[in-house]
Amino acid sequence: MAKQTIGLCEMCGRQDVLLTEHHLTPREEGGAFLPTAFLCIPCHKQVHALFTNQELAARLNTIDALRQDEKLASYIKWIRKQPASKLVKTKKSRQRRKK
Repeated sequence: MAKQTIGLCEMCGRQDVLLTEHHLTPREEGGAFLPTAFLCIPCHKQVHALFTNQELAARLNTIDALRQDEKLASYIKWIRKQPASKLVKTKKSRQRRKK
């Protein structure tokens, strides 16, 4: 089971949010013992809705790489303005839905 705590999301920077542990290189791609980051639940869900595990392992295996990706940039800009208590719906990208 993933570790959960309350604190600062490493992706969006919101404080006092429920955090989950995100494997920067997915476990299925050999990242079980590699670095992790603590992301709020909406950011964590959004990352996995937009990208495959293969994409995450190959080119998005750091927080900086995730933040700089064009698919996530507008989401991060938006989520930073949302209160920590707000429930956010996650939508898969069109490209992920086709797969």
